[in-house]
Amino acid sequence: MDFENIFFVGFMGAGKTTIGRTVARRLGLPFFDTDHEIEARCGVRIPTIFELEGEEGFRQRETRTLDELTQRKGIVLATGGGAVLRAENREMLRSRGYVIYLCASPAELWHRTRRDRNRPLLQGANPRATLEALYRVRDPLYRETAHLVMPPHGDSVAQAAARVLDRLGWGQQAMPPEESPKPG
Repeated sequence: MDFENIFFVGFMGAGKTTIGRTVARRLGLPFFDTDHEIEARCGVRIPTIFELEGEEGFRQRETRTLDELTQRKGIVLATGGGAVLRAENREMLRSRGYVIYLCASPAELWHRTRRDRNRPLLQGANPRATLEALYRVRDPLYRETAHLVMPPHGDSVAQAAARVLDRLGWGQQAMPPEESPKPG
């Protein structure tokens, strides 16, 4: 495939950071996570940014960070779950790299995120209903942005990363021999 950047989009808990970091390591590329970048620049966790600036303030920071990171060449990037909410972010991602949507079901996402206190949008009275409502809004936006939709299917991180690399046409050459899938 002919592209310089790989961008992962998807809902919170879909595995963007974990799988993205593994893909980057196997390709020898630098890895970035927009949420981690924002926290490092602000010196506080995302829930604190939401508390002080609201979601809109956070989304402004997210757009600036995305713009800067997506202009780099030869990176793997995991976006925050809400990055696709702004049309300008979707266009930025789609035009500056190859976008992979890690698509997990709402039930699987709930299982992965239900105890995570670093998810400000899931801290209300009925977090499962909130997650399902957010999913209904975001799923079509992830699909609009993505060049490739990949369900994680409960794979291990190594298996999921191998599937991504295989779909990108880099399969075996990007994986160390000890991590190559067995034939058959």
